[in-house]
Amino acid sequence: MKAKANLLIVNARLATLAGYSEKPQRGSDFGNLRLVDNGAVAVAGDSILAVGPIEAVAREVDIGAAQVVDAGGRLVTPGLVDPHTHVVHSGSREREYNLRLQGTPYIEILKAGGGILNSVASTREASLTDLVAQTNKSLGRMLAFGVTTVEAKSGYGLDLATELKMLQAVQILNLIQQVTLVPTFMGAHAIPEEYKDKSDEFVDIVIQEMLPAIKDLALFCDVFCEDHVFSIEQSRTILRAAQDLGLGAKIHADELAPTGGAQLAAELGAVSADHLLCTDALGIEALANSNTVAVLLPGTSFNLMTGRYAPAREMLAAGVAIALSTDYNPGSCPTENLQLIMTLGCLKLGLTPAQVLAAVTINAAHALGLGSAIGSLEAGKQADLVIFDADNEAYIPYHFGINHSWMVVKSGCIVYQN
Repeated sequence: MKAKANLLIVNARLATLAGYSEKPQRGSDFGNLRLVDNGAVAVAGDSILAVGPIEAVAREVDIGAAQVVDAGGRLVTPGLVDPHTHVVHSGSREREYNLRLQGTPYIEILKAGGGILNSVASTREASLTDLVAQTNKSLGRMLAFGVTTVEAKSGYGLDLATELKMLQAVQILNLIQQVTLVPTFMGAHAIPEEYKDKSDEFVDIVIQEMLPAIKDLALFCDVFCEDHVFSIEQSRTILRAAQDLGLGAKIHADELAPTGGAQLAAELGAVSADHLLCTDALGIEALANSNTVAVLLPGTSFNLMTGRYAPAREMLAAGVAIALSTDYNPGSCPTENLQLIMTLGCLKLGLTPAQVLAAVTINAAHALGLGSAIGSLEAGKQADLVIFDADNEAYIPYHFGINHSWMVVKSGCIVYQN
């Protein structure tokens, strides 16, 4: 007996990205969209039943009672995945904007109580209800842009109570709205003022107090591995302790200098190494020889006006698996628009439209350890998909700054329609 579909999308140009559930795309495979013209996707409940030409899908599946969506020749892709965000926070930092435009160094902004310390103070003061409400607003925007899965970091607490509060907000949000949040603990985001010049003491607190308390609320642990933040050895110690508790590793690496963060990510088997603006040849080689995904964040470079972007073409030539993300946060990249990041991926990183689409779908899924569940249109995977108001992948980054989503389906349900 044929399985019955309850949702059927027809007359679609499918970018399935099928065949990469075990490993991300890299090298000459990067950007292989596995296109199907005049395609269809059949859905039952929250899962994909069948994908392919309409005739083949109709043979496989009972579509008699299904709700039919005519895509009108539009491009249908997997739901977009944003694998690096600081979406849970309180307040905003637009008061620093003019200072940055005038060239005020970040360290001066920090000394004046701005920068990350501003967000820490605001988030510590916020109630759990306030955090949930502000984050929910951002997630609604992300969903409208076609983003169906988002990594959400803590890290604006830098104390146990606030880090717990942030992760509890993620837990609540996963119950009350449609975007799937993947929780990451980042208590080692910065050294708090109360531990200035006592970073080793703070590392001990992260390991001995914070990690045991949050281990059931997070899937990953991230560290800002950088000069004047957490050293290679401190980062290694924190991440190994996290792995011992069953958490996966992620690293903010080589953003300001080639400190060896990429090599550490490869050494630890981290699911991703992120930022990587300054990664050198040794770091690129280490990533190429590992399963760690390089998550690049061109929106941050763009907003900070640094003029420096991650060496994406060199990474690609070496065989590094690349994903893209917004790095949404209140300071260095306050945007929820992953489609805009796709444009920057083309213009600033030198990637093709097909490559940036792969970078925000299947490769981004692998950057969260979820490549077997999401990121492509294949039978058995979660029914997360986007119908774009375009008939080809190039139109999305080409026509920049607007929302191209025509319809978003999350777990088999239509959750947005333009």
